[in-house]
Amino acid sequence: MTSEGRRTSPSAATLAAGVDHVRLSYLYLDAGDLDAYASLLHEDMQVRHPGAPTGHGREAALRLAGTRGTHELFKVIAEGHCVVAVGHYSPPGTAPPHDGGEFDFADFFTLSDDSLLLSRRRFYYLPPPDSRR
Repeated sequence: MTSEGRRTSPSAATLAAGVDHVRLSYLYLDAGDLDAYASLLHEDMQVRHPGAPTGHGREAALRLAGTRGTHELFKVIAEGHCVVAVGHYSPPGTAPPHDGGEFDFADFFTLSDDSLLLSRRRFYYLPPPDSRR
């Protein structure tokens, strides 16, 4: 922390570890390995999803982890204590051509000083309703 109360930027190694933790979080969720997923979460983890109450703590984050599916990451961007993952989620059993229940997302993560996931806020895109009806 600086004298003004701001966090100092993490080292390159700390940020790289945080990026690895973000990537691993999707692999563990897709595999249904909640114990491994929990190992990446800070005890004070906060999770925010559209239309859902904010989850506080590791246990709440596990409850909000959702069901198995496939996360395909398009891009991961990192700076300071922030990592953004942009991708596509498909529920289990979805095969091309894709059908309902899937969406594009952008997850914004905040990293703790030891590279654990401290918060995640999800934004997602759903196509507008078909206007030809």
